[in-house]
Amino acid sequence: MSNSDYKYSIIVATYNRKGEMKELVASLREVEFPQERFELVVVDDGSKDGTSDFIKNLETPFDVQYHFQENQGPGAARNRAMSVARGEYFIFIDSDVILPPDYLLAIDRHLEAHDWEAFGGPDSSHPSFSPLLHAINYSMTSFIGTGGTRGKSESVTRFYPRSFNMGIHRSVYETIGGMNDLRHGQDMDYSARIYRSGFKVGLIPEAVVFHKRRTSIRKFFKQIFNWGIARINLGRQYPELLKTVHLLPAGLIALSLFIFVGSMFIPVLFWALLYILFGAVGVALFAFFQSYSMHRSIKIASLSVLTLFIQVIAYGLGSWSGLWQWLRGKSRAEGFTRNYYK
Repeated sequence: MSNSDYKYSIIVATYNRKGEMKELVASLREVEFPQERFELVVVDDGSKDGTSDFIKNLETPFDVQYHFQENQGPGAARNRAMSVARGEYFIFIDSDVILPPDYLLAIDRHLEAHDWEAFGGPDSSHPSFSPLLHAINYSMTSFIGTGGTRGKSESVTRFYPRSFNMGIHRSVYETIGGMNDLRHGQDMDYSARIYRSGFKVGLIPEAVVFHKRRTSIRKFFKQIFNWGIARINLGRQYPELLKTVHLLPAGLIALSLFIFVGSMFIPVLFWALLYILFGAVGVALFAFFQSYSMHRSIKIASLSVLTLFIQVIAYGLGSWSGLWQWLRGKSRAEGFTRNYYK
């Protein structure tokens, strides 16, 4: 087949996520788009959970490429996929994603109307997800949680497509090459390089994916902590990727700690501490009622408050860790790595 035999190559880098891959493939079977116009390219980054047997034994109405490599990280896996993909456009999605039936149709409509060379869409939670996953989705996608940076029309920063739901024309890959070896933030790095190379980038709000993300509080904390570190690494190379808004969680943690300790010795700071506590209560109430209005569930709304505060604290601590490692002269700050991907 020639390089233009498909309109879309859907690229998935996976590692020990056979269960999620089954859900993803099942959703692809239901996609309302001509099956002969797209392919699925899976690069298995060293899985040991039976992913290989599952993919190799698949019978699907669309073509599937499967490639196995020893664990090298998601960047190397996606780069290998791009090197063998046969579509006009490459679409990156995470292996813990479920696609709605109109996903490719939404992308196709927008690309027919715009001359974008790179694009992305938002993520959300599927009705079948657990209350915790709904709560994590709230904190990750609400304006109060991330400022709309993950695919909202209103955002505090420029839109940077991310690899859970990101597409490029193959000419982008042919021009700037593949992704780097960052474990966290490589998609932001790639988007920054796309912008700097002058390609046109667009947001497709209707191209939503249902994203599981981390499935426990502990894993969620570690993930967000690593993202705080990744933001410092990215900002050192791309100043436009490190703005004041990204340092707000770190600043809030430092200010709260200073006022808490200082209030023990300076009486006037006690009132400042009360203002911070009242502010935290106000944010908690806002998050609770906003989440409740979306899900009509007290449990999800309560968990949303918890995940929102964990997100702010973890990101802030990760940012401070990244800054401290930078000051110590490390060329690249590192976060949680041990057992992180298991």
